Amino acid sequence: MTVDADVNRRQVIYWRLIARLFSREEQGTLEAASLAVTEDIGLPAALLDPSVSIDNIVQRFPDLAAEFDGLMTPEKLGAAAPNEAVAAGEAASTADEAAVSPVEAGRDTAAEVRRAALAAKLLLNVFDTGSGSVSATQLARWQSDAGWLEKALGEEPGSLRRQGGGGMGGGSGQGMGGTLGELEGDLVSRMKLREVLADPKLAAQLTPSMSLIEQLLRDKSNLSGVALANAKALIRRFVEEVAAVLRTQVERTAVGKIDRSVPPKRVFRNLDLDRTIWKNLTNWSPDDQKLYVDRLFYRHTAAKTTPSRLIVVVDQSGSMVDSMVNCTILASIFAGLPKVDVHLIAYDTRAIDLTPWVHDPFEVLLRTNLGGGNDGPIAMAMARPKIAEPANTAMVWISDFYEFDRSQPLYDSIVAVQRSGVRFIPVGSVTSSGQNIVNPWFRQRFKDLGTPVVSGHIRKLVFELKNFLA
Repeated sequence: MTVDADVNRRQVIYWRLIARLFSREEQGTLEAASLAVTEDIGLPAALLDPSVSIDNIVQRFPDLAAEFDGLMTPEKLGAAAPNEAVAAGEAASTADEAAVSPVEAGRDTAAEVRRAALAAKLLLNVFDTGSGSVSATQLARWQSDAGWLEKALGEEPGSLRRQGGGGMGGGSGQGMGGTLGELEGDLVSRMKLREVLADPKLAAQLTPSMSLIEQLLRDKSNLSGVALANAKALIRRFVEEVAAVLRTQVERTAVGKIDRSVPPKRVFRNLDLDRTIWKNLTNWSPDDQKLYVDRLFYRHTAAKTTPSRLIVVVDQSGSMVDSMVNCTILASIFAGLPKVDVHLIAYDTRAIDLTPWVHDPFEVLLRTNLGGGNDGPIAMAMARPKIAEPANTAMVWISDFYEFDRSQPLYDSIVAVQRSGVRFIPVGSVTSSGQNIVNPWFRQRFKDLGTPVVSGHIRKLVFELKNFLA
């Protein structure tokens, strides 16, 4: 088989993939050509049937399991090979570009055709989710197929979906996690979630994601028994996973000044060897060829810390679910730092003081009622009495600032709080992706006030808070 023939074969496979992703109607010519290619390269015709899962494929043809594993990793693709993972993972149009990529001399183009056929099966099964209601069986099958795609990308099954939009994955799967997480969230939203939660086996297969957590929080009052227990377990898993990431970000964000009023600890790890040698050079003995040290010098490592009060006010209206979850977890992390007094308030048309549970974000989330509108002045009325020492207080207000018709009263109270000496930090919706939605009226006034809205990426908020607490 010539190189040109292999190029044409691979194009047929990708064009069929693109056609099926854009339309569920079969294109007779492409289907027939793809079947001929598939059979000619020794692969089963079942690869072309979207209703057949990857599990069924490898059950019937066990040898293919090894080929699917790591199929889209750089090691398998090769430096010159087309990047199928990106090609159809991001969008069908990118797959089109991969389909017509030029082939360099010396490549095993026949192997690339086989790999393209296997990759197309994976991508079609995962990305063609259809429409309408979804059964628990369909969800379980999709999750299994998504697990095979993750393995093909060199990741553990479920790992990319847990990473979601944060882009924390590496290798070929970087950036794919958000897409898979969104697809799974859409499938969950189209099925009877309560039915799934009532079945421990099915509930255990759910991957915690922001979209799933939002549904659980909205529906928690309608759950009981086994379903409620499974919902709580999923929420706790998600909280723990996000907390692990945020805690790392807090630890890595280094700010603050060394407090030289605190004597350095006289331990070996703090020994300043260079300074010790320099200060004792006068004790050098030419005869003995030795440096006699009569004084040791140590580094100052104690950072300045002052008891600080952090008041976090979070908008819990329907558009702010991502922020509510992220900032609840973040507040609990800062509450665990020494000499930091954290208060947490959530609001929509009413305000609730969640400070007693601030150390346990799981309990906080169970006490929230997502939805409703925005009435910032009510939240401010609850927050202002918590200001004891303005110069030693930061107020973080997380919202899109789309108020009912009380924008001016809220803004006036914010100005008063800032003028009293409180460090006011306005934050747009806090997401892992960094998207930031803020009412333009408020955005401009915060800018004029000298307190521009903090970028929506949670890493920026972590830096701002640590900078205040330093």
